[in-house]
Amino acid sequence: MHILILGGTTEARALAGLLDGGVRVTSSLAGRVASPRLPAGEVRIGGFGGADGLAAWLREHTVDAVIDATHPFAERISFNAARAAATAHVPLLALRRPGWVPVDGDRWVSVPSLDAAAGALDGLGDRVFLTTGRLGLATFADRPEWFLVRSVDAPDAPMPARTEILLDRGPFTLDGERELLARHRIDVLVTKDSGAAATAPKLTAAREAGIPVVVVHRPPAPEGVPTAATPEEAAAWALRV
Repeated sequence: MHILILGGTTEARALAGLLDGGVRVTSSLAGRVASPRLPAGEVRIGGFGGADGLAAWLREHTVDAVIDATHPFAERISFNAARAAATAHVPLLALRRPGWVPVDGDRWVSVPSLDAAAGALDGLGDRVFLTTGRLGLATFADRPEWFLVRSVDAPDAPMPARTEILLDRGPFTLDGERELLARHRIDVLVTKDSGAAATAPKLTAAREAGIPVVVVHRPPAPEGVPTAATPEEAAAWALRV
C-alpha cells in the first residue's frame, strides 16, 4: 500500500511517523522552506505541475490514497489535490487541525483576507507584530506602521518601509512571546488562523497585554473531501483504505 502525504506541517510529520513501517509512505514538500524538517519515509520536494501533473504522478507511482496535510492556508494545493484525486480515482482525506477559538478577554478583529487585515490596522496601533509568514508582505508595503515580521526564512521585497525581520521557527513559549511583545512595544498582532498549538502562545500573550489581534479567516476547503482533526484519525483512515 502506498500513501502520499501532502505535507510540510507538524501534523504531516507526525502522520508519516505513525504510518512509516506499516505501509509505504511518500511525503511531498512544497520546497518553500530552505531547511525543512524531514518526516519519516520517502520524501519528494517540489510541485507537481498542477492538478493534472499530480493526477499523473498518482497513477505513475501507484498511490492508493492521498492525505492532504498541508497548511490550512495552502488553498491552491488543496483544490489541486481534490481535482487530481478525483481524476485518478484515488481516495483523499484532508487532515485539518482545528482553528483557534476566542476566549474571554480576547480583542479579535476577524477579517477574510490579508488585504482586509491591512485595512483593519487603521487606528489599532503603530507597532505591528506580523506573523502571517514571509509571503504576502507586499499587501502591507504601503502601510505607515512599524512592523516586526517573524518567519522561518528571510522574506523578499516588497515589504513595509519600517520593518524588522525576526527569523525564528516554532514552537514558541508563552514566556518568550510575552517578552517579545514587551521588548518591541507591540500594540497590535496580525496572524492567520493556522490553529497550531505551537504558535498559539502569542494569542495568550496578546490577551494578557490587552493587545488587539487581527485574525485572517481560513480559506474554504474543497467540497466533498472528508476531514480528520488529528494524525491518529488520519492514520486510522489510511489503514482502513
